[in-house]
Amino acid sequence: MANGFGLYVHWPFCQAKCPYCDFNSHVTAQIDQARWLAAYESEIARVRDDSGPRVLNSIFFGGGTPSLMEGDTVAGIIAAARAAWSPANDIEITLEANPTSVEAARFRAYADAGVNRVSIGVQSLRDDHLKALGRLHSADEARRAVETAEKHFPRVSFDLIYGRQHQALADWKEELTEALQMAAGHLSLYHLTIEPDTAFGDRHARGRLPGLPDEDLSADMFDLTQDMTGAAGLPMYEISNHSTPGAESIHNLIYWRSGDWAGVGPGAHGRLTLGGERNATECHMAPSAWLKAVESNRDGTSLRRVLAHEDARIEAVMMGLRLAEGVPASLLTNVSKINELEDLRLLESDDTTVRVTPRGRPLLNAVLRDLL
Repeated sequence: MANGFGLYVHWPFCQAKCPYCDFNSHVTAQIDQARWLAAYESEIARVRDDSGPRVLNSIFFGGGTPSLMEGDTVAGIIAAARAAWSPANDIEITLEANPTSVEAARFRAYADAGVNRVSIGVQSLRDDHLKALGRLHSADEARRAVETAEKHFPRVSFDLIYGRQHQALADWKEELTEALQMAAGHLSLYHLTIEPDTAFGDRHARGRLPGLPDEDLSADMFDLTQDMTGAAGLPMYEISNHSTPGAESIHNLIYWRSGDWAGVGPGAHGRLTLGGERNATECHMAPSAWLKAVESNRDGTSLRRVLAHEDARIEAVMMGLRLAEGVPASLLTNVSKINELEDLRLLESDDTTVRVTPRGRPLLNAVLRDLL
């Protein structure tokens, strides 16, 4: 509880399903926004009854594509959250957006509603790669969306995916150079991951996704990313996130530091400390099932369980070692394994903290397997 409290709001709707995406997103033609707003307001009030009074440090609208929400819908949800909990003086309210011109035009309404940070899914600054990724916007639309966002919001971040098909190291260097010139304090840079149960996963399994980088090229791209972002004053603070000092995502730090957050909306997850026990919650995945449950005055969650102390510890280590700052040394008790990984220069520690070294970051999954 000392590591903050946030609200995650999942908006499950998209204009199209990207072939690499394994998030809970659905394409639909008609959305009754007033009906959905009423459901979110109801669910926030119910979660407030569970959580009790808290200081609300952040609200995060994720999805799906939250920039398909009407300004009044966003404003209503923010008002409900502010009524439920005491907002921090520096509350961060983030909304994920896609850079189509229609959605960018909504930015003023979102700012008026109280959103003070946007995260834009640019993904690439090359039109041919955007097409391959199934994106609906052009590179020019992405550039204009970032420029427009900077006029309306004090904090702006955008995402890029690297390790794409037929992408050479020199290509990524050129693209990242442009991105760093556009960046306003925060960048999320993700290596393309081929997930099962996605269109890319299916193509890859059938040998129809050529041109993906091998391990050596992927490692070179990761190293180049760290070097360039650090030199530009946006060092890595989490394995895929880079910022100037003070521009880190407050909401995501709550996740990585194992704080508390409430999750509302289809498929949303939450973690709430209640009576000294850490509770994991999951909402109904299907939008229709979640909406029906909430409108029937039932709990919108499909699962709630108390995490065993060991499970909570493992989760805290897995999330916290993603951060450059590391985790409290008290979370790790296998001293011999820590010493072994330190000898390999994959970990470093002192009396209070254990951190993954720059050498160990590309091998984070292997480090975690060894430790846990």
